[in-house]
Amino acid sequence: MKRKLIAAIGIAGMMVSIAACGDDGGSGDSKGSDAKELTVWLTVDAQNNWPELVKAADAAVVKAHPGVKINHEYYGWPDKNAKLDAVLATDKAPDVVEMGNTEMLGYMVKGAFAPLDASKFDNSSAWLDGLKESVTYDGKTYGVPYYAGGRVANWRKDVFAAAGVKSTPKTYAELTAALDKVQKKEGDKFSAWYQPTRDWYAAMSFVYDAGGSIAKEDGGQWKADLSSPESIKGLTDFKSIVDKYMHGDKTKDESDRYIVYGQGKSGMIFAPAWEGATAAAKENDKTGKLAGNVENFVMPGPSGKNLPVFLGGSDLAVPVKSKAQDLAAEWINAFTGPSGQKGLIAKGNLPNNKTDLATLKNDPATAVPATAAESNWFVPMAPGWGQVEKAQVLQTMLQSIGTGKKTVEAAAKEADAAIDKVINTK
Repeated sequence: MKRKLIAAIGIAGMMVSIAACGDDGGSGDSKGSDAKELTVWLTVDAQNNWPELVKAADAAVVKAHPGVKINHEYYGWPDKNAKLDAVLATDKAPDVVEMGNTEMLGYMVKGAFAPLDASKFDNSSAWLDGLKESVTYDGKTYGVPYYAGGRVANWRKDVFAAAGVKSTPKTYAELTAALDKVQKKEGDKFSAWYQPTRDWYAAMSFVYDAGGSIAKEDGGQWKADLSSPESIKGLTDFKSIVDKYMHGDKTKDESDRYIVYGQGKSGMIFAPAWEGATAAAKENDKTGKLAGNVENFVMPGPSGKNLPVFLGGSDLAVPVKSKAQDLAAEWINAFTGPSGQKGLIAKGNLPNNKTDLATLKNDPATAVPATAAESNWFVPMAPGWGQVEKAQVLQTMLQSIGTGKKTVEAAAKEADAAIDKVINTK
């Protein structure tokens, strides 16, 4: 989906009231299975793109609980968390709330969501690894994956064909050979691969491909891992891409990547699957050449395997102050179960589970994003991860590496020190 997933980090102030509830909101005797009203908060994605799936979930719950009233409120992504933070400090909390998967951690750490029994949700044993991680904290499940979105490579067929490349690469060696041909033909004012330096989602894919990680847990404590030999290799591989093929501004992030791509200044991007098509849309294609001429493919990694991708997406959670927790869980299962997943897939989303994902690999229309999503990673589920994101530690490190201000080793060491200061702090 064309949106940013915003990390939840500004919620400390509204937690005083939640803390007063203790642990009872998710383990107490009265969890609202006989509630007469349910309030569901979703983003406008559901309202605009699959309202029929919302109605189907409502109908299933009403059938099981005649007379229950289900209310819906819809929010844009930038607005939702501010509203949620305010209402969680009152007795007017919604019963179901949609969260970007990168938003979950801060709320779980602060005790805002009720623990759920994963076994009660369809396909929970096959949830995609990255989505499962996003709803799990301290050994408990606090949400249900809703749908996923991955990253793929996208290139301009005309640019690569003009350089003598006729088919998408299956190996990293084939990829870099193709990029070398394009870069040589187009010259240094052109980016064979437009890869924003501060794009930590892409950089960390190289780190995980090399066997490294952002941080590791040991005995309940998290320790930064960017200085490990494996992580250094991944960062070095990323730097090589930026040095050789990225000839744009090396202090930028990825927020306007699809716009730059649409301007015709690059031959390839590695991005969420929607970006290539969006760049080729009439309003963004400044060259008039991209429509029907851009192609997604699975990004090969230097390791010889597919490059692991950051798995974005949405989760559904039940606030700990909900008075209808059991009913909320039933609605979530009706919405995210087999029929719901089928509907979401039909709308162009990736499913929340490996079983459905495997079926998409057999359809040429969905094979690339489905295959790419099989190998995925997620952020460290550490109590202080929100502080790491807020401080933009990874972006700062990558800019220092990409601009040559610091060596890979020095920048990684500095980033590790910054991460270690906050990653275990609630």
